[in-house]
Amino acid sequence: MTNWLLAAGFMLPFYSVQAAQDPQAVFDRACGACHAGQLPAAPEKGDVKAWAPRLDKGTETLVQHVTQGFKAMPPRGLCMDCNAEDYRAVIQWMSQ
Repeated sequence: MTNWLLAAGFMLPFYSVQAAQDPQAVFDRACGACHAGQLPAAPEKGDVKAWAPRLDKGTETLVQHVTQGFKAMPPRGLCMDCNAEDYRAVIQWMSQ
């Protein structure tokens, strides 16, 4: 029993690294409030030109900005139940 619990505890982080939420659902619920054109500084979904300089900084930097807040971006991007993989998925989805 103890070995099984150890194995399950070891494997759990590997299962949690996948985005748990649909990027469009997260966008509609949290990100769209700013990224659908309401805030001029927030790049809109699909605006490849606006996303390019941000993506050049690296996805991990963008995830850090969302998580901690950056300029007008509120901490956690208004998605309190998102994890880092959810943020990566939404960033990728919005930038295409």
